[in-house]
Amino acid sequence: YIYILVILFFITATGFIVFKYKKEETVKANTEYGLLERKGQAANTSEWTKTKTTAETLLGKIKQQPNDVNALLELTALYVKEARVTGNHVYYDMAAMKYADKALKIDSVNFIGLVFKSLIQMSQHHFSDGLATAQKAQRINPDNAYVYGLIIDGNVEMGNYKAAVENADIMVSLRPDLNSYSRVSYLREIHGDNKGAIEAMKMAVDAGAPGDEGAEWARVQLGHLYENIGEMKYAEMHYTISLDQRPGYPYALAGMARIALAQKDYTKAISLFEQANAELEDKPFHEDLIETYRLAGNSQKADEMAKTAIEKMSKDAKASEKDENIGHYSDRELAYAYLNVKNYDKALEHAMLEYNRRPDNIDVNEAIAWVYYNKGEYDKALPYLKTALKTNSKNPTLLCRAGLIYDKTGDKPLAKTTITKALETNPNIQQTLKTQSTQVLKNFSANNSQGYKG
Repeated sequence: YIYILVILFFITATGFIVFKYKKEETVKANTEYGLLERKGQAANTSEWTKTKTTAETLLGKIKQQPNDVNALLELTALYVKEARVTGNHVYYDMAAMKYADKALKIDSVNFIGLVFKSLIQMSQHHFSDGLATAQKAQRINPDNAYVYGLIIDGNVEMGNYKAAVENADIMVSLRPDLNSYSRVSYLREIHGDNKGAIEAMKMAVDAGAPGDEGAEWARVQLGHLYENIGEMKYAEMHYTISLDQRPGYPYALAGMARIALAQKDYTKAISLFEQANAELEDKPFHEDLIETYRLAGNSQKADEMAKTAIEKMSKDAKASEKDENIGHYSDRELAYAYLNVKNYDKALEHAMLEYNRRPDNIDVNEAIAWVYYNKGEYDKALPYLKTALKTNSKNPTLLCRAGLIYDKTGDKPLAKTTITKALETNPNIQQTLKTQSTQVLKNFSANNSQGYKG
């Protein structure tokens, strides 16, 4: 009798769960995602007016004809672009994925639908899924250059650098444009060819339309490449041009903030970083701002910002557990956020979560190595550092961190060589890291001097 009651209870409970799930899925399926109001200068442009009109038209068309694949994909494209402009990836990635999935439910092999799905998955940091979707699209249309860009991105993020280079060669031969040149630039950069990276990014900028978000993004990347080799006047020039072409562009504002930071004008740097963050929902410059507040002597504000950043990212992560369309993996970012509040155990936890998804990626391995350095477990950092350096990148931040780790593990000659290489062009990197690295070199000089006198 009790056994029968248990079975009945189980069936009832299961039925309730299934009913609840179906109800939630029905609500999600019927939810209409409209545009959210923009913030800052991006709200005062003719482009925004046009975007709102287009969105209204497309939503109306889809309401009348729910199976209009072209309208569904046009709305997907609009939301993908809006995510870039506003930085509100959580909302717009979710909205874009809904309409892309609707289109693919109608036509499962629609090339454009698969391309958008892959792009959104990449934006959500679901790199393995994004790569698989891009490869499926490539099999449908092997002569489309754009899909090779997604395959490059997926391979880079998964640490398949040889495959990324091979696909970049195909992409640039099919369509030499901003998208292909910018990817060539990044691949050259991570393989230690800074001069070649700058040349390719110049070509990307020249291939774009001045003022267009994509073109100004490339121009800002060019400025950052100049920062990494200490050519501050060229970096500042490109950020200034970008702000002339696209007033209030947050990534250019952040570039100017880094210039001010290098000049130790902390008040100006804070103002510019705050302006940049105000333009974007995801506040991508919070780590720079935290560092600047610390340098300005306002540790309390820095700590408050660090805790707020952790709360926001954690909230978004929890939301993704309930709805895969919202899902945005941000464990690498959370690892660095926890480093900012000296919670090294949580930093390691999140760094390892990211590592388990993509163990061959150089940036992920750098993050783990740096967490172990901060924990004082220097020997544990070494194998991850080795992977982080496998492409022979000359990124000055990576090299400074490597030098500090080598110093702590007793390889003084390699530490000196690595830090010297990192700082030889006086790159514009985080000042705390630069100060630590410079101090290690001074210690070497002092020890050598004492040894000589002895």
